[in-house]
Amino acid sequence: MNPADLIGVWTLDSFHDIDATGTRAEGPLGAAPRGTLIYTADGRVSVHMMRAPDADPVPGSNDYMGYTGTWRVTGSRVTHAIEITPRRPWVGTEQTRGARLEGDRLTLDGSVPVNGREQRRVLEWRRTSAHGTTRH
Repeated sequence: MNPADLIGVWTLDSFHDIDATGTRAEGPLGAAPRGTLIYTADGRVSVHMMRAPDADPVPGSNDYMGYTGTWRVTGSRVTHAIEITPRRPWVGTEQTRGARLEGDRLTLDGSVPVNGREQRRVLEWRRTSAHGTTRH
C-alpha cells in the first residue's frame, strides 16, 4: 500500500466485530457510530469515534474512543503510535491493523480480545477529502 493514498480525511461508515465462526456483531460503539480519521502527509494521525448521539447509553461502556499520534505503513498494514488519548493504558502503545484500500473506501481490521475471546474488529471508512480537497 502506498502511504500517500491514505492522506486525507475519512468518515466512519461501520465499526463491527466478527467472531471465529464469521458471525458479525455490533461493535463497541453501537449500531451506527460516528467517526473521523485524519492522516497527514507529515505522519500525524487523529481518530475520533463515538456512539451515535441519539443512541441509548449503555451502562459501563465508553461512548467515545479517540487518540492522536503518528502513523506508518508497512506492506498492507498501518500502525498508529499513540501519544495522546483519554485511555491512559494506550499512551505510548502501537495499534497495528490490516489495511485494504479500494477506491475511496478504507478497511482497517485487527484481532482483539473481547470478553476472553479473540474477535476481529473491523472499521470501514469512506474518504471525505484528500490533500485538502473536498470530495462530494
